[in-house]
Amino acid sequence: MTTEIYLDGNATTAVLPAAANAALETMCSRFGNPSSSHGAGLQARALLETVRACARRVIGAGHGRLMFNSGATEGIQTAMLSALVALRDRRAAGEAIGRWLVVGATEHKAVPESLAHWNRVLGLDLDIVVLEVGQDGRHDLAQLRRLAPDAGLVCTMAANNETGVTSNLAGIEAALTDSAAYWLVDCVQALGKLGLDLQRTRIDYAPFSGHKLYAPKGIGMLYVRPGAPFTPLMVGGGQESGQRSGTENMSGIAALGEVLAALESGAVFSSQQQLEALRGQLVTSLSAAFPGIVFNAPSALALPTTINFSVPWLSSRELLDLFDAAELSVSTGSACSAAKAEPSFVLRAMALPAWQTEAAIRLSFGPLASEREIAAACARIAHCGHVVRVSAMLPPTRKPVEHIAPLHNVVCFTHDGRSSWLVADVLARSCVLIDVLNGAATPIDRHVRRHGYRIDAMLETRIEAAGLAPRPVGFGDYLLTPVRHGGRHVIYVLTRAGETLIQASHAFIGQIAARDIAPGMVGQDTLLLAATDESGRLATSLRAEHAGQGEEANELSAAMTGGYLEAHPNARLIDVRELHEQLAGQFARSTGERERMAEHVPLSHLASALHDWLAAPETPLVFYCRSGNRSARAAACLRRLGHPAAWSIGGGMAAAADVVRAERAA
Repeated sequence: MTTEIYLDGNATTAVLPAAANAALETMCSRFGNPSSSHGAGLQARALLETVRACARRVIGAGHGRLMFNSGATEGIQTAMLSALVALRDRRAAGEAIGRWLVVGATEHKAVPESLAHWNRVLGLDLDIVVLEVGQDGRHDLAQLRRLAPDAGLVCTMAANNETGVTSNLAGIEAALTDSAAYWLVDCVQALGKLGLDLQRTRIDYAPFSGHKLYAPKGIGMLYVRPGAPFTPLMVGGGQESGQRSGTENMSGIAALGEVLAALESGAVFSSQQQLEALRGQLVTSLSAAFPGIVFNAPSALALPTTINFSVPWLSSRELLDLFDAAELSVSTGSACSAAKAEPSFVLRAMALPAWQTEAAIRLSFGPLASEREIAAACARIAHCGHVVRVSAMLPPTRKPVEHIAPLHNVVCFTHDGRSSWLVADVLARSCVLIDVLNGAATPIDRHVRRHGYRIDAMLETRIEAAGLAPRPVGFGDYLLTPVRHGGRHVIYVLTRAGETLIQASHAFIGQIAARDIAPGMVGQDTLLLAATDESGRLATSLRAEHAGQGEEANELSAAMTGGYLEAHPNARLIDVRELHEQLAGQFARSTGERERMAEHVPLSHLASALHDWLAAPETPLVFYCRSGNRSARAAACLRRLGHPAAWSIGGGMAAAADVVRAERAA
């Protein structure tokens, strides 16, 4: 089994071994409370101040405040509270404080959301104005100069977490020369990647987060310029000289101290020049693998550790799954919003074309990345490029597509909860399309090109689209016969030559409503495949619908999987990931002394395999996918149709891989 290569450093990083050791030693041997006056407490206090002194030197804090906290989000809250309380007090004293709270268009969501929160809670009700950026991702300094005289607070960032674009801090500072506005700069992505000397700037607040640079999660720090207003976010114990109450996270501080010491020594992390060389290798590999690739930020203005790109014709989901199958961990943008399937707001703010914002991938690494690791990543990227070509995921070039023998003749293409269907005669290389949606057109086109099919007809199950008297359609050895259903839809019943309707293997229907299907339209076990299937059943039958069989537990935990496969040597292990994922990385399950290889049946091809599986109910079926979601749907479908031993591996491939590692270690 290959080893995962982690290329999502802007989201978080592994902990530096020296930092992990320091944290463990602090928890076990130097566990004193730094507020205590006995020896153990004094030792902890000495450690605390040693790390603080190192942090001051690394970021050039000078005589400014430097306090430890839980991370950047807390630092942002503290800075916002401090600045806005000062504005409120100044206004109460009759001073002019301006009208605007200015926030960069590409800030991490923690900044504008915190700003809106504290503006409302403190009753300031100032207008929040978005500082636009250009297509290069940098702030519009002309707009800032117009806003600066009437601004109370300006929020920008040192380097963007999605694109890596570095801000023109000197230009922003110049634009604020005659402004009384406070200035917050999110420095989370800057530490260890940009030179910092905060004491020589007019930056008032600068939050940092340890886990973005090889320290544990839950530790960070906040710089406050001398003379800048300060209001504690947390009070009660007087820790951090009354600036941040709560017993200090000494293990986290000790770990952060090791990272800061490594930064100061210059002997642990790669130099800017070395990082740029590593980025160059990745860019070259990506460009060769994906013709037409577009890089969404100019490399001259971006951190050398961040690459943001889009590939025409490929969605971010497809690319993410492709890389994940090859065990390359990348992301679609900010980790904090990755669960929201939305185009990148950062790229939209840069006014990039919609397809780029919707298809963007972020590849990021840290200054500990090695030449060997990046070379291995480049090799896997090249393999992903090969998979894309073999799978015909991109439009044809001068080179012919390498054909993959089609194994299944009924394929589903989903978009926005609706399904389009392709039915093929594999030998005749002919196919018919049913209920084609605009959003499914690209993957259907790929599939047709990949297998060299001829499209003989395009059908609709809706009466208004199908026409009042739709005709049967023959292709190769198959026939699709239309029958009326429910007044609004047509059922297209799939039969081979010589078969009757009740012998049909599949029927394509607008919506599944068994009560509206008259006797003789289809057989009791004909698979009903719907264009609209809000319940996510994938497939059903009249027998299943009338039985109303409930969905019993059908998940094997990772710990149970190995034992179940050992106890059932005839079980079939089935990978339901899509073709490009399967080609990008094969997955083998260890069963004692032998390897059991999986069968590859993508979830979109499930309808082609159901009859064979249902004909052998004594054979257990164990499905798996990347996360466990698709395999759970497959297993539930089989159970509903009457298979008594259909299972899904809970947690997906990651959980199953843990079982493999444990078995091999044993």
